[in-house]
Amino acid sequence: MQGAIARVCVVVVAAILNHPLLFPNENTTIPEQDDALLTRMQEHQEKLEAEHKRLEQEISQTETAVIDDQDSYSWYFWSTLCLVIFFTIEVCRQDVIPTEIPDSVEDEDGDSSAEYLSAKTVALDKGVLSNFCKTRFHPFIHESGRVREFIEGFADDLLEALRSVCNRDSDLEVEDFVGIGSMFESWRVSKPPTCDLIVPFAPPQPFRFQFQLWCDPSTEIPLDLQGCGRIKLIKPGGNGTDCLCGSTNLGDDMLCLLHSRNESEKLEEHTLVELLCEKNTSYLSKDQIMRWFQISVSKAWGQISHKYDFELAFRNLDFPGSLKIRFRSGKTVILNITPAVQFEDTDAYLISHFPSDTSNPSDIHWQLSLTVYEKNLLKHLAKRLPTNSCHVHCLQIVSFLHKKQTALTGRSAFSNYHIKTALLHLLLSKRPAMWQPQNLDHRLRDLLSFLQQSLEEKRLYHVVVGNPRIPVEILVPKIIRTAEPINLFRPLVLQRHVYAKMEEHFQEMVKNTSVLVQEYTPHFSNGYVRHEFSSADQT
Repeated sequence: MQGAIARVCVVVVAAILNHPLLFPNENTTIPEQDDALLTRMQEHQEKLEAEHKRLEQEISQTETAVIDDQDSYSWYFWSTLCLVIFFTIEVCRQDVIPTEIPDSVEDEDGDSSAEYLSAKTVALDKGVLSNFCKTRFHPFIHESGRVREFIEGFADDLLEALRSVCNRDSDLEVEDFVGIGSMFESWRVSKPPTCDLIVPFAPPQPFRFQFQLWCDPSTEIPLDLQGCGRIKLIKPGGNGTDCLCGSTNLGDDMLCLLHSRNESEKLEEHTLVELLCEKNTSYLSKDQIMRWFQISVSKAWGQISHKYDFELAFRNLDFPGSLKIRFRSGKTVILNITPAVQFEDTDAYLISHFPSDTSNPSDIHWQLSLTVYEKNLLKHLAKRLPTNSCHVHCLQIVSFLHKKQTALTGRSAFSNYHIKTALLHLLLSKRPAMWQPQNLDHRLRDLLSFLQQSLEEKRLYHVVVGNPRIPVEILVPKIIRTAEPINLFRPLVLQRHVYAKMEEHFQEMVKNTSVLVQEYTPHFSNGYVRHEFSSADQT
C-alpha cells in the first residue's frame, strides 16, 4: 500500500518537474514550426499517461485486498494531499512566470504610441536652470509690485462705483476684494501680468445665507461634486414666529408696527429670490449671479471710465469677471474678478465660476475655494526653508513649461493649481534642508515625478481638506480639517477623453522639458547675457 502511494507521488513530482513551463527560459514561447520538439513532448506525455494507468490498476488491485477501514481512510487522505500539493504547485508556477511589458503599444490603427519617459530621468543642468531663472523670472519681481499696486487702486475704485450703482435695499452688498493667484503669491512666470481677485458679496438686510457643504452629514450632494456646496437665501423670522401678531388675534382696530408693510416686504422678497436664485428654489444660482455681476460692472465702469487713460473690455462673455486692460502703449493686464460668498466667518469662499473648471455643470453647486489658506500655508512653510530656497523656482519652471506646452498642443484640464497643490504636498513631506538653492534640479524632478505618479494613479488630493499635516497656525475650519480628503482628479477621470488629453499633455511636457529650458535660456558670452529671445517669447 505504502509502496503504491510512494510511486504515485514520484509520478506526480516527475510530471511537474518535467513540465516545460515550470522553469521557463528567457524566451518562454514555443515556435510553431519546431515539429520535432512537439513530437518529443507528445511522446513524453503518452508515456506518463501509460505509467499513470498502470499505477491506477495496481492501486485498484491493492484496494480490494484491504479489509481494514483505517487503511482505506489513510489512502483517501494521502491521495487528497497529493492532489492539493499538485494544484498548489501549478498555481504558484503560473505566478512566477514573468510577464514582459512591451516597449511600445500599438493602437487600433497599428500606430505605435509615444515612448513613456519617466520624470526622474529628465536631463537637467544646474547651471542652465540657474541662468534660466535669473533671466526669465527675476525681471518680474519689481514689475509685479507696480502692477499689484495699480490693480489694487483700480479695483477699489471700481468696486466703490459698483456699490453706488446698486440698490442698497434690493441688491447684493459688495465687500472688499481678496487678492489670490501667482501675482499675489510672488511666483508670476510670464507676460502679460494676470491678477486674480475674489469679490465677496452678502445679501441685503434682513436676508442671510445658509450653507450646505458636501462634508455636512445632513447634506446630500452627489459624489462627483465633492468640494462643492449650496447656498440658500433665507429671511429670518419670515414665518412670523418672531412676533406676537403671527399667533395672536389683535382685532380689526389693531395694527402691528413691525409688519405694517407686510405685503410690500413679501413682494420684495419674491423679487429678490427671482433675481438671485434658481427657478422655483431658494438656492443661489451661479448664472443669475454672474448676470447681475456683469451688468453691475458695466455700469460701474461707465461711471469712472473718464478717470482712466486705458480701455477695459470683457475677455470672455461666459465669465463676465474676465477683463482685459489695454493701455495706449499697447501693454495689457489681465484682470479676473470672481464673485464669491464668504463661508461664515472664515477665509473660505464659495466661488461662482472657475474659468478652467468644466466638471461642474450644476447651477446651484458652488465650488469651495481655500486659496487664502493655501497662500497662508505657502507663506508659513517658506519661513522654515533655507535662504533663497528653490521651492518658488520649481513652481515657476513647471508653470512656465505648462504654458509653453499649451501653446504647442492646445489647452487641457491640467492647470497651475494642480502644480501648486503638488508643490505644497512636497513641502509638507520633505525636510526644509532639502530645499537648498543648489538642489533645484533634484526638487524639480521630484515635482515632475509627483505629478506624473498622481496622473498615473488618477489621484491628487486637495492639500487642505482632510490633511492632518496642515499646521494648526493656518486655522483651517474644523469642518474642512476633519472632512474626507478630496481627489482633485476624480471629476476629470469620469470624463475619459478629458483625462486622456491631460495625461498626453503632461507626458509631452516632460519630454520637452530639457529642450524648452535650453531654448528659453539666454547664452552667456564674455560674461554678458544675450538678451535676444525667440519670437515665441513675446507671446
